[in-house]
This record gives sequence, structure tokens and C-alpha cells, in this order.
Amino acid sequence: MPQQVITFHYRLTDQQGKLIESTEGAEPLAFLEGSGQVIPGLEDQLVSLKVGDKKDITVPYALAYGAYDQTLIQKISRQKFPAGEIQVGDTFQVGKDNYHQLVTVIEVSDASVTIDANYPLAGQDLNFAAEIVQKREATVEEVAHGHAHGDGGHQH
Repeated sequence: MPQQVITFHYRLTDQQGKLIESTEGAEPLAFLEGSGQVIPGLEDQLVSLKVGDKKDITVPYALAYGAYDQTLIQKISRQKFPAGEIQVGDTFQVGKDNYHQLVTVIEVSDASVTIDANYPLAGQDLNFAAEIVQKREATVEEVAHGHAHGDGGHQH
């Protein structure tokens, strides 16, 4: 079966019902099936829906961003950070060459900065309210590029 481009609106909330993000009032999101652009637990459900279908989907953390990993918390010398004010909640991109990772500051002292390299939603079950807007067969170019093109997808 050929790969599909699936376009959908969604509302993402945490287990307490707090809104994390939404496409409400914006363009729907388009993705190429099997490209890894959407978390596996959500994609598995969206693939089975038809245009116009609306569904509430709970994705367990194991099929979303994985478990929270305590080993990804590190205390680093304050000198390794740029001069100036650093606050809890600040984010930095770290890495070299083509590999970069986003880290979040979780504690600051005069001597050190503690960072968390976990994805912000790691360890959380996620609730999606999804509505399928469009489904179509992916073009040869989309499959070759590994992503959807056009409205809601990647523009070249």
C-alpha cells in the first residue's frame, strides 16, 4: 500500500487537561506516513481514520517521547555557559557538528548549572483530540524527501 499524506487538526493536553499545543485557529498539520514526523502512538491511530473522523486518542509515554531518564540530568560548571543571567526554565542547544540537543535549565547556583536533556514531554501520557482533514497518496517527491509538501507540510 502506498504511503499517505495525512492532514489533521489536533488539540494536545496533558493528563491534568492542561493545553500543551493546538492547531485551532491555525493551519492543520500534514505528515508523511511512516516518516517519523509524528509520535508512533498517534500515527498508528491516525492512519486508521477516515477524512472527517474525530477521535480522542491517549498515547502512553512509551509510544510518545519515552520514559523520563534521570541520567539525562547533569550538573555543569557555570563557566561553561555564556556570561549573563541564566534562569531556571531557560533552554540551550548543545552539541557539535550535525547533532544538537535542546536542554532545559532546572537549577542555577554561582558555581554550577543543572540541565535536563529529557524531551519536555518525556514520561507523560498525552491526550489528543484529532480530526482528519485530508488523506491522499504521497507523491514520489514526498517519499524521496521523507516529508509532506504543500499546505501543512514542508515548503521548498
